[in-house]
Amino acid sequence: MSKVGPDAGSAADGAGASLSTVVRVRSLLPSLPPAEARVAQRVIDDPEAVANSTITELAQACGTSETTVIRFCRAIGFAGYPELRLTLATEAGRAQGVTGGRVVGSDISTDDTLQQVVEKISFADARAVEETANQLDIEALERVVAAIVDARRVDIYGVGASAFVALDFQQKLHRIGRISYGWSDAHIMLTSAAILEPGDVAVAISHTGTTVDTIDALNVAKRRGATTVALTNFPRSPIAEVADYVLTTAARETTFRSGATASRLAQLTVVDCVFVGVAQRTYEPTRQALEATREAVRVRRVGPDRRRR
Repeated sequence: MSKVGPDAGSAADGAGASLSTVVRVRSLLPSLPPAEARVAQRVIDDPEAVANSTITELAQACGTSETTVIRFCRAIGFAGYPELRLTLATEAGRAQGVTGGRVVGSDISTDDTLQQVVEKISFADARAVEETANQLDIEALERVVAAIVDARRVDIYGVGASAFVALDFQQKLHRIGRISYGWSDAHIMLTSAAILEPGDVAVAISHTGTTVDTIDALNVAKRRGATTVALTNFPRSPIAEVADYVLTTAARETTFRSGATASRLAQLTVVDCVFVGVAQRTYEPTRQALEATREAVRVRRVGPDRRRR
């Protein structure tokens, strides 16, 4: 089975044209060589300054060479530095229009007021959802939906903050009658993966894509012949190498916010897209299952008479 997922090499054209350059650079940062990673970090930290810098100025600021800057540009899908500068300048102007000129979404500092903290968090969370939707690979999404619709069962793996997303996905699928299991314990993930069969689906959720427990479980599922899916923020991460299909998020974790709400919201956005896609393709049984499960818990809600007491 050929892998379907984001293609960073062609991201500057076609469907990737709507993808923010900073988002793309951030997703590829862990996979870049150290010298190119310094250029990437400069783009992430201050894209407007990079747009206003010559290639020589940027190379000097990053402690590297002009050749490295050119290699970096090509690694993220641009023909050269002029194209990168032009794109960053255009995106900076667009961002100024969206925020009204306010500096929002930068890292939280110790000098920020609580009001500024609220603004930055809410802006980052909203951007994570918007940017995730903009860069989501629709072809990969369609194939994941089709695989789940046809699956005998679905295993979902995630630890730490990603475990909450795995359990949310499992609850959604279970409620519409899809046999699914959400696991966060390393041993249980491995033993569950070991009894999967061809035609089953294993979904591994990891923001960094480097969580050993999750990668190992997905590896076992793949060896058993199951269709493997990775949901990660980094398309070149180790977990993506194990997956048949890669779905990516576009969330930024900052100081004080490792495993933050932004990354979970981005993951939940993708999960919702997959779930609704499955529900749409199985409309009648899904509708009946939702009605049955809604009726089952209706008596557990406080009615008007009890609220008046």
